[in-house]
Amino acid sequence: MPATASAPEDFADLLSANQTFSEHFELSGFDGIAHAGVAIVTCMDSRIDPLGMLGLKPGDAKIFRNPGGRVTSAALEALVLGVHLLKVERILIIPHTRCAMGSATEDEFRAKVGASAGQDASWQGFHVVHDQVDALRQDVAGVRTHPLIGERAKVGGFVYDVDTGLLNQKF
Repeated sequence: MPATASAPEDFADLLSANQTFSEHFELSGFDGIAHAGVAIVTCMDSRIDPLGMLGLKPGDAKIFRNPGGRVTSAALEALVLGVHLLKVERILIIPHTRCAMGSATEDEFRAKVGASAGQDASWQGFHVVHDQVDALRQDVAGVRTHPLIGERAKVGGFVYDVDTGLLNQKF
């Protein structure tokens, strides 16, 4: 199925909001450094406000989001760049409670996506989380032992509770 072109009205509400945002924009000329020395890897879940939950503001942290909040190769790339070029000194890996990535198997996700897409999705990979705490332990260990990160940054593993807003440090 070919991709459809977007029409101007498809994004009109968002562009209007952006116009209003730009009228009060205060980050012009910002240097892009993580001013609080923080990097966050967390889930793409819209219930998570990565800056707000830590009392941070724009410019304080580098944020990498993906389904399940896993430390993928792309997340590692971002963390290495953050540590070496963007003054990251502390890394928080933060999956969350009631995450959809732990609610089904890889095959079940492929079947659901395939049914929605109307085509075979058996080739698409997902980072399904069978045991969230064990996955978090592995991700933290992987970052702590990465040859380009290692001792250059403190690494912590936390679980964010989407019902209370609290972080629970696991590692």
